[in-house]
Amino acid sequence: MFQRERVIDALEVKADRFIGYEVQLSDALRAYEQLLSAMASLTCAEVKDRLAGQSEPGALPTDEHDRYAGFVVPFEPARQWTNHEEAREWARRTLVGVTTAAVDGSQITPSKDLSVPVGAVQVGWFVNPHAPDVPYLKDLSFEVLAPDELADGEDDAFGFPDWRVNQRRFVGECRQLIALMEAAADSPRRMVCFLDGSLIVSFVQHMLPERQLEYIGAIKGLLDASERCRIPLVGYVDTSYANDLAAMLDTLGGRRTTRRISDGALFRQKLMWGDRTTAHVCARRDGVVTLEGSKYYERVVFVYLKATTDGPPARLDVPRWVLESGELDSVLDIVRAECIVGTGYPYASETADAVAVITQEDRDRFYRLFQEFAEKRSVPLRLSRKSTSKRGRRA
Repeated sequence: MFQRERVIDALEVKADRFIGYEVQLSDALRAYEQLLSAMASLTCAEVKDRLAGQSEPGALPTDEHDRYAGFVVPFEPARQWTNHEEAREWARRTLVGVTTAAVDGSQITPSKDLSVPVGAVQVGWFVNPHAPDVPYLKDLSFEVLAPDELADGEDDAFGFPDWRVNQRRFVGECRQLIALMEAAADSPRRMVCFLDGSLIVSFVQHMLPERQLEYIGAIKGLLDASERCRIPLVGYVDTSYANDLAAMLDTLGGRRTTRRISDGALFRQKLMWGDRTTAHVCARRDGVVTLEGSKYYERVVFVYLKATTDGPPARLDVPRWVLESGELDSVLDIVRAECIVGTGYPYASETADAVAVITQEDRDRFYRLFQEFAEKRSVPLRLSRKSTSKRGRRA
């Protein structure tokens, strides 16, 4: 039961905390803007010299720091458009003959309502050649995880119901992208691939080291394939709370703060649509395990791209080789064009998500099919009493 009046009363009790949060955020933003202005007056070499004593200062500048003022790379074509049709025509010209590919995944984790643990992973992909004589490709793979694939040693499968499924999904997405890259490696057509998420896997830092290695290995394999096949890769994060640039500014300013603003918030008002920040090498400090004394983060550069008029900029992680080969600007034009077609989000990723998504209705159908399978194959299966009771009350 949900009572509107109780919710309103509870919100009013803590109204001052919400107001105070906005005030603190504004104060923090002003402080970082001052640090940003101070850093803008330094050359790339001077910044690197000041950061030299720090192994993980958050981020490191690239040569773009000296080429563009105030961390911003303007996107001039957008300043000449007078309507959306002109933007769509630019996007069409930019994408014609370019293959864009995206992969996304979804999963079903074991349900405590069933006495036998079962999970599933679905990975979908979309390959769009942007050519009238070449068809696009939409496809998916579906994998069931049996009880022995969900348990880990002495762990009970229901004690750790999610991590193996989530890991299998992530690794599956990376492997599918690698397969798409390798299939297109010898093609004369240009290709750009999209991963829905960051290429920096800080989210694994609280996992056991051996579990982290699966994610790290998957990303390193993806970066290796991108460089080997010379196919650019974009890790796209629509709403990012990363603060690598803020950490770098804190390091330069000799500050230690517990209220670090996100990079997206820092640049939200500084970018017009299509503008981006200068590229920085990721040098994030986190608890992700190192291999042979270092992380792979130095192989990744990131920019913030304003892909919507009123929202914060998206974070784009790109293999460092793309910047060093001089391809970054043309790759980002393809990202901009995809965002125009997708009305603020890359169309290829949007379509891959639609292919891969598993809805609650799909989950219910999967469990019914599993029950039918269990009955057919004489697998002992029981439904929990709570589940049966809830279904009866909500029917």
